[in-house]
Amino acid sequence: MSLESVPPKYAQLVQALQRRIESGTYPPDSLLPSEHQLIQEFGVSRPTVVAALRVLREQGWIESQQGKGRFVRGRPAMASVEPNRPGQAYLTNPEANAPGELVEAGAVALPNRVAALLDARPKSKAFLRRRLVLRDGEPSELVSLWLPLELSEGTDLTSGEPLPQGIREHLRSRKGVRFDHIVEQITARMPTTDEAKQLAMPKNVPLLAVFGAVRDASGRPLVVVEVLASGRPLVVVEVLLPADRHELEDAYPIG
Repeated sequence: MSLESVPPKYAQLVQALQRRIESGTYPPDSLLPSEHQLIQEFGVSRPTVVAALRVLREQGWIESQQGKGRFVRGRPAMASVEPNRPGQAYLTNPEANAPGELVEAGAVALPNRVAALLDARPKSKAFLRRRLVLRDGEPSELVSLWLPLELSEGTDLTSGEPLPQGIREHLRSRKGVRFDHIVEQITARMPTTDEAKQLAMPKNVPLLAVFGAVRDASGRPLVVVEVLASGRPLVVVEVLLPADRHELEDAYPIG
């Protein structure tokens, strides 16, 4: 069996619509076919069409006009195509901008991977804030934020209400911490029973897990001397995305 993965259906639809826009089949300012027309033509489900149109809108290929439909803008400039890194996006964007619900908030035992990223002992306690993010009314991502217990004190991270500011700004204003850089790791694994239920996905569909370890620039070692060069670990973000609904793409200029 080939090791090359097949892009999820929504990503294939994104690529097909992009090709039509670039070829002039759908010229700028033209009305894009309706969701029903795309469902019939491409033989896909409505969630697949909705996900593809969301990607095209977020990347600047199309725009929505209330009561009129979706219109073609054309191929966007490189600057507008390039997305925020996943970890950075969830640290800087206000939670209030992404509809969802709080799943868990409180002290928990750290998973081994997160403990290693925080330079903490395995199974030691840390604060966890986990939210289920909705896109177009459907479960899309499960976002988990871990940080040392002392860093969570005096914050609104236990609140069930979405934060009106990003995690980065909230911790800066409440605790005076300043993020310096983030290291991301992307892995794939099968979902747990709870994750599959929360994300409304089949148990046999893998997840993409994006870990972002945030560090400051103090150079103060916590566990080992090697931390000196990279700084003190502050926060770990885990973003869980159903692999059949998401594709990671990185666009960058060639120097």
